[in-house]
Amino acid sequence: MTEYIQISTTTSTVDDAKAIASGLVEQRLVACVQIIPQVCSIYRWQGKVEQADEWLCLAKTHRSLLSQVEAEIGRLHSYECPEIVAVSIEAGSAAYLKWLGEQIDLK
Repeated sequence: MTEYIQISTTTSTVDDAKAIASGLVEQRLVACVQIIPQVCSIYRWQGKVEQADEWLCLAKTHRSLLSQVEAEIGRLHSYECPEIVAVSIEAGSAAYLKWLGEQIDLK
């Protein structure tokens, strides 16, 4: 198991997704973010079942940066309660994990 994680969040527009991704990468809080277009989300919100097309953002970072990434997503996000879910990266290619670690700021 590595100390790296993948964080997911969704946005209502591609522009919001790009703003969050750019902000996280520019600050070296994450190594990269993939933006997956137009996933269909069905969820319960304020007592009603809702459906929305959203953009899924998958960000890779180190576990120690989770709270900072969470705070920055919350600051940049337009949702009242954005999805911020982290899962462990159990394994990966040595070259990719080395690159990932070189892209983030672990100060």
